Amino acid sequence: MFNDWEEKSRGLTISPSLLWEYDFAKADWQALKHIVVGRIIERGWLNDYYAGIRLYGGVENFKEIIKELPFMRDEDIDFVCKIFELNKDELKCYTRKQSREQLLNS
Repeated sequence: MFNDWEEKSRGLTISPSLLWEYDFAKADWQALKHIVVGRIIERGWLNDYYAGIRLYGGVENFKEIIKELPFMRDEDIDFVCKIFELNKDELKCYTRKQSREQLLNS
């Protein structure tokens, strides 16, 4: 879906409303990568996805950040797996959730 990200992301920035509590001028985008990508997934528009992909150096880098996220809602997991062609087992949040459920059910 994001094969055209280089063209479509030109001039785009992440919506300030997604990160209302951060000063964009002083933000350490690398340190905030999990928060930024998580907010894009939770509440972002298509332009936010394009801007995030550009910010983090491409689709593959964006996917790696998605894989590292500690929490996502079930519907967001389904969405990112479909859109970014990921398996649930690749997602830290999913494997952690499965481990917790096994522990609670044992």
